Order: sequence, then structure tokens, then C-alpha cells
Amino acid sequence: LYPAPASRWLNNRLITLQGWFINQFTQQLMLPLNIGGHKWALVLTSLMIFLMTTNMLGLLPYTFTPTTQLSLNMGLAVPLWLATVIIGMRNQPTAALGHLLPEGTPIPLIPVLIIIETISLFIRPLALGVRLTANLTAGHLLIQLIATAAFVLMPLMPAVAIVTTLVLFLLTLLEVAVAMIQAYVFVLLL
Repeated sequence: LYPAPASRWLNNRLITLQGWFINQFTQQLMLPLNIGGHKWALVLTSLMIFLMTTNMLGLLPYTFTPTTQLSLNMGLAVPLWLATVIIGMRNQPTAALGHLLPEGTPIPLIPVLIIIETISLFIRPLALGVRLTANLTAGHLLIQLIATAAFVLMPLMPAVAIVTTLVLFLLTLLEVAVAMIQAYVFVLLL
């Protein structure tokens, strides 16, 4: 799927296109990060390519999509989230703790907001994993239901079955977009 680049100056079209996509994605991903965060580029880009590949391969018929399992998504989300929290606390403790209290908060609300923001911080990896699992599972189920309906309707009402098949084709295109967008959102929110 991903050929290794050759030592030649001119590569074939597939390697050139692949390199262009990876460079464009990495630039887009690193925009909101400061220069110190650019050392995460290889890890985040690799994670994005892994998620996108497994999501896209899961759209093939009779294949299993690992990213529809909450255990895999949590196994990816928790350690990487924990790494960002620990590194943030180690390198910039005042900025990391400053996120727990929004600026300009009235004094009576300070203890409540700190508790709410702390809970929000600890729920973030669960939200990442559940979002990816739920969106991919919902799309797969919808494709399965519409494909079954088109198959059942074919002998009974061919015109309705053709319209249903057209809807299935459009939904499949939407699922391709969702598979790529969910991988991007997972990595971006991480």
C-alpha cells in the first residue's frame, strides 16, 4: 500500500503523489502547533495514515474494521492523551494548569469551574475513542441496512430498488469522506 521511496531523484507517480499528500497533511496538521510541537509531526502523521488506512479498508466488502472497536480507539487515545498532558505539565505547568480556570471567572465560581474543567480534561480520551467508534459503526450499519433493503426490493419493486441503490452509492461516497475526516478529527483533537 505504501511503497518505500527509491534513491532516485525522479520517483514514479504513485510515490510522488503519496509524498505530496503526506507533506500537505503534515503542514495542515502543524498549523495550530508552535515550533516545539513540530517534533510530534512524525507520530501524528503516522497515526493519521494508520487510522485513514484502516477506516478506508473497512469500507471494502466482507472486511473487519478495527477502528469500530472501542478497545483499539481507547488504546490509541489514552496513552497519547496522557503523553500530551504529562509533557504539558512538565514543560509549562502554569499554562497547563491555567487551562483549568478560564480568565475572568467570578470568584464564587472558581472551585466549581476547576472541578468541571478537570472532569472535562479526563473525559477527553473517552470522547475521542467513542466519537471514532460511533461514527464509523453508524456508517457501516447504515450501509448494511440500505444494501439489504436494495437486495430485498429488487424482485418486488425494481424501480425503488434502483433508487435505493443510487442512495447506497451516494452514502458510500459519504462514508469514504467520513472515514478520512474522522481520522483527521481524531488526530487534530488529540
